[in-house]
Formats: sequence, structure tokens, C-alpha cells
Amino acid sequence: MTSLPTTRARNFRGTHTDGRSPEELRELVSHVGAELELAPAESIIEWAVATFGDRFAITSSMGDAVLAHVASRVAPGIDIVFLDTGYHFAETIGTADAVGATMPVNLIPITPVQTVAEQDAEYGAELYKRDPDLCCALRKVRPLAEALHEYDAWATGLRRAETHNRVIAPVVGWDARKGKVKVSPLARWSDDDVARYIDEHQVLVNPLVYDGYPSIGCAPCTRRVAPGEDPRSGRWAGTAKTECGIH
Repeated sequence: MTSLPTTRARNFRGTHTDGRSPEELRELVSHVGAELELAPAESIIEWAVATFGDRFAITSSMGDAVLAHVASRVAPGIDIVFLDTGYHFAETIGTADAVGATMPVNLIPITPVQTVAEQDAEYGAELYKRDPDLCCALRKVRPLAEALHEYDAWATGLRRAETHNRVIAPVVGWDARKGKVKVSPLARWSDDDVARYIDEHQVLVNPLVYDGYPSIGCAPCTRRVAPGEDPRSGRWAGTAKTECGIH
């Protein structure tokens, strides 16, 4: 796996740079959530940047660069947090490299505390087969939680059309576990909306999407999906697991 550089310093600044208390953040969500429910993705990100300034970031799994592209048009230099789990496909790392090299964003790759080899030494090889929940916790959930410490809010590419579990995902919501505002600017987007945006703006897409991987996770836990299958059925195939625990 290649290491990813942090690229481009931020050049946007919002009006709020001091951290707010969880109570203040939760109160804010209760007032604006409904107001932004039908707003365009660009307007949602504009509100977040104006409200949180440097304490707002985008997260991306690099299945495509749609959210990163939308955010970069609204706030050039915005932080894009990418979880480099150590188990990614080479194509996913390549997509992240390309986003950092071609978009006006500040790509921030984050890695787990342990390398894969160190994790194997402590928990045994192929933990993802024996305890996928623990593996996701160690390589995804905990590193992201630590990376988000300096932010009050973050945006995800979560879309309601992806799974039944995500149908109720709010555009602006409160994540009680993280104590932060969770923004999903693309929540109302359909698959066709995503495809149109990609075509219109020539947005970067992970090559694996065109090779039978409509939903891309870590290489050991992701398989190709046959035409007509649930797009997320290739994730943790053969297990009851459907989410990594981040959402």
C-alpha cells in the first residue's frame, strides 16, 4: 500500500473556530435539521462551513469523489478525511491519491494505531474472518472517532437509497455516540442523481465500481456483486454484518 500525503493547506475560514459544547450542538441540530431537509447539497455544505468553519470536515471512503467534489466547489481547501485501514484495494488508495492531486481539498489520511502486522500479532491473523466487528472497530470506528476530535461536525456520503438501514438518515442530525453534528448532504440523492452528477462534472470514480463492486470496503471483506443483486450484498458476504459501525 502506498502512503498518502496530506495535500493542500486549507484556505477557507468560517466564523466559528472554537469548539462548542454537546448541548449547544444538539440544540443547533434541533433548530436547523428540518429547515435543511429539502435543501440542495451545496446549500447544506455552505451552511455547515458558515456555522462550523475549520471545525467541519468531509469524510470519504473513496468509492467515488462526488461528495468531495461538491464540497470543494463550495469551500476550496476543505478537509477531506480518508480512513486508510491497511486493507484497502489498490484502486481505493489510487482514487484517494487522485482526489488529493486533482481537487482543491486538504486530504487527510488517517490510519489505525496498529499496523495490520501489529494487529495480527496481538489478535491473530485474519481477525476480519473471526471477529469482523472487532476488526472494523479497530481499523475504522476508533480511528475515525479520534480523527474527529478536533471537529464539531462532519459530512458523510450516506444516502437513503443505499440500504433499508439508512432510509431514516437525516440531512443534519445528532450523533450522540460521537457528540457531534452529522451532516449527510447527499441523503436524498438517488443512484440516478449520483450518476448524473458524475457524468456532468466528470467526477473521479473508483475503477472497482465498473468491475462489479458497487459498494467498496476493505479488500478481504468485499466481493463482486452480480447484476440484479443488492449493491451492498458484496460487503461482509456470508455474514449477518451489514455496517462497519461508523453510521
